[in-house]
Amino acid sequence: MPGGNVLEAATPLVWDSNTTAAATSHAAVGAADPSDAAHPGLAARIATVGTNATDTALRLVPDKLQEPMKWKAPRFIFVNSMSDLFQQGVPDEYIVKVAEVMRAAHWHTFQVLTKRSDRMRDLLNSKLRFAAHSPHIWWGVSVENRKHGLPRIEHLRAADVDMRFLSIEPLLEELGQVNLSGIHWVIVGGESGHGARPMEKQWVVSLKNQCWKARVPFFFKQWGGVQKSKHGRDLEGRIYDQMPAAFSVAAGCGT
Repeated sequence: MPGGNVLEAATPLVWDSNTTAAATSHAAVGAADPSDAAHPGLAARIATVGTNATDTALRLVPDKLQEPMKWKAPRFIFVNSMSDLFQQGVPDEYIVKVAEVMRAAHWHTFQVLTKRSDRMRDLLNSKLRFAAHSPHIWWGVSVENRKHGLPRIEHLRAADVDMRFLSIEPLLEELGQVNLSGIHWVIVGGESGHGARPMEKQWVVSLKNQCWKARVPFFFKQWGGVQKSKHGRDLEGRIYDQMPAAFSVAAGCGT
């Protein structure tokens, strides 16, 4: 499908075991709708109820923990799109329980993304070591700029895991030369929605070329903008849908 997304066929789901009420007070889990995407084609946001924009309290949702065990068909699951599994206030013991479910549900592929990279690193090298080498659990960090994003890559690299990825979205500035050693996948995308900051083509091309040299799969998600559908995903005349070798064909996509 021209301009489409190879992951749309993977039945991506969102699994919110904890959530911040500013996003939603009750996280629901179900089939993703690509038209309402927090992460288009990777892990689309699904319907929620009880939103309270003035309430920023963190709420754990322990009754959601076992839901992936009930999904028998292999699926690509984005963990905690509505919050951050490693954010302050989530107890270590709760994060361990989430990791135990992910390790047990080995027929799924789990994508864990954080901005609290130092905490993730520390736990993966200690209490989460039992899940660190499960190839179906992918550990990633957000990289939006040099000041905040690049240090997270170093934290991720210091975590002793099998699968590391970078979500460079939204890309807000030229990142310069990025050390991609030990990185298995790079996703790049522009900011979208009202007030979206522009992304320059040369920033994206630089990252694409660096991935090519480092032999790291490169996935270009979107140009973004206020009306992101008008700008599409084409980069220099082609669509970049490269996936890491760890991606399970059983999830519904080839590599």
